[in-house]
Amino acid sequence: MKTSFSLLFHLKKPKNYNDDPVPIYMRVTVNGKRAETTASRTSELSQ
Repeated sequence: MKTSFSLLFHLKKPKNYNDDPVPIYMRVTVNGKRAETTASRTSELSQ
């Protein structure tokens, strides 16, 4: 049986964004089933 695994990090900008650091989210996908959680870190957005 073959197992598929994917790990993705992305920034999630809130609707009322005002130059504050944004949270980094982590999405883990195993065999097509997703789970998303925060990475407990923030990052500045460059525009």
